[in-house]
Amino acid sequence: MERAVIVVDGYVQGVGFRWWATSVARELRLTGRAENLSDGRVRVDAQGSTEALGSLIRAMTEQPTRTGRPGRVTGHEIDWVEVEPARKGFSAY
Repeated sequence: MERAVIVVDGYVQGVGFRWWATSVARELRLTGRAENLSDGRVRVDAQGSTEALGSLIRAMTEQPTRTGRPGRVTGHEIDWVEVEPARKGFSAY
């Protein structure tokens, strides 16, 4: 199990990106949350299998999107952080 915090730049607020990311993460059985940041970026904190995290990261950052991802991602940052074992579910804030 691993945990990644992915922050994406671009046209990602007000277009359903958070809700789309939440849906994909749930399909992949990840736990965590997606949230808008005050600077216009979206932050996704996700935890689960390495394979599932890789799938989420690819879907969030691929150019051009093959998954119907809303908005437009122009950049991203990924931080690998300590796992939180008690996490449940995936939500959007």
